[in-house]
Amino acid sequence: MSATELAAAIRARELSPVEATEAVLDRIAALDPELNAFCTVTAETARHRAREAERQVLRGDPLGPLHGVPYSLKDLTPTKGIRTTFGSRLTEHHVPTEDALVARRMAESGGVLVGKTNTPEGGCKAVTDNPVFGPTRNPWHTGRTPGGSSGGAAAAVAAGMAPLAEGSDFAGSIRIPAAFCGLVGFKPSDGRIPTAPNPMLWHPITYCNGPITRSVADAALMLQVLAGPDDADPRSLPDTGEDFPSVVAAERPVTGWRVGWLGNLGFVPVEAEVTRACRRALGVLGELGCELEDVEPANADFSAAVEAYVLLNANRRAALMEPHLPERERDVDPLMIWRVEHSRARTATDAARAEMVQSAVYQRVRRLFERYDLLALPTTPCPPFEIGVDYPAEIAGVPLASQFDLIPLTYLFNMTGHPAVSLPAGPTEDGLPVGLQLVGRWRGDADLLRAAGAYERAAPWADRWPPLVPASGVRA
Repeated sequence: MSATELAAAIRARELSPVEATEAVLDRIAALDPELNAFCTVTAETARHRAREAERQVLRGDPLGPLHGVPYSLKDLTPTKGIRTTFGSRLTEHHVPTEDALVARRMAESGGVLVGKTNTPEGGCKAVTDNPVFGPTRNPWHTGRTPGGSSGGAAAAVAAGMAPLAEGSDFAGSIRIPAAFCGLVGFKPSDGRIPTAPNPMLWHPITYCNGPITRSVADAALMLQVLAGPDDADPRSLPDTGEDFPSVVAAERPVTGWRVGWLGNLGFVPVEAEVTRACRRALGVLGELGCELEDVEPANADFSAAVEAYVLLNANRRAALMEPHLPERERDVDPLMIWRVEHSRARTATDAARAEMVQSAVYQRVRRLFERYDLLALPTTPCPPFEIGVDYPAEIAGVPLASQFDLIPLTYLFNMTGHPAVSLPAGPTEDGLPVGLQLVGRWRGDADLLRAAGAYERAAPWADRWPPLVPASGVRA
């Protein structure tokens, strides 16, 4: 059942929070030994919370929007009294003394936390593995990665181990695993969901939290719970009074909306099979009455953003890791060390120039929205690739020099702050998921959800479940 269905059934006393929680815990026990989506399962506290949620229903107490609904939190999200490792040997025994804001809001909504999901160290990669817990596997093919850095979150939802998962996104870490696992991954507008604690509130690229779900309605429901201002985050947006679940439920048409296809941003190698799947998915929007148009190549080329993003990303990583280096360098992921070294080799002036490029990129995207209501492009340049590597050796015959060659399709919109969502675009010939990315206007989260909901109704996917095929190809 979806989170929306579960919440309604619990309110109507058709289903007990205890039944829902036990079903999810049974699913975790059966599947997670193979998938390794969870690094911590909070079974006993979940059962305690579910029993209390059941008593609240029976007493007729006021119920939150997620009352009794199981969910997971990423292991980058601090949770009071629950081990939070950040996927790192440096902090593998860390137990926070307070909840992150998103953790508190999920609990206050009445949901039942069933565990923390796996992540690469500090969320630094587009795959999910770390030296503390090892790799997470993709439910669609256990020899493939679920993506990252919210790969544990996506694998959990794809396999039915709770209908809701919280992810975080600094370069595509919600959207990439959603694409690789056939799910909805919603990156909200900068400031829509406040981030706290956050040691770098004023960093040019905002680190954001968001939902990974099986349906657009569930993403809207979870966004409603997490959105809204908080003084702990001075960049958080004011409350606009929007009801995101109602926007999706209203089923308003998108006839006449103009959709601009950005393709490969002018420089990203993209597998032909991915492009075909996304073009087919885009055709669904055309059938719904949208006006589809390829963006002029000169306006769709964002290759100038690469060097700027890499430096802005590296500067944040270097500042956070500096206290642990060089003493603990052997305990840190080599990709993290690469970023530290990249940052050290640049100057403050280089960083300021990168911010100037970021500003120019934002203005270019803003001007595109003078013509278009939505932008569309693939979420990832390739389908899920094999476990054991940080990125493919090549894509579409083009060698990759670093992980940053894998993720420009998503990180562009971390630079600009626009809302973006990854939606299932249909499988490859081998049955692997592909994601179509839609990007909304500046702070246009509600309209983006409206378009995503219209696409989902025309091309539904929530009833498709992964076969849990292991690397041998033999059905589990």
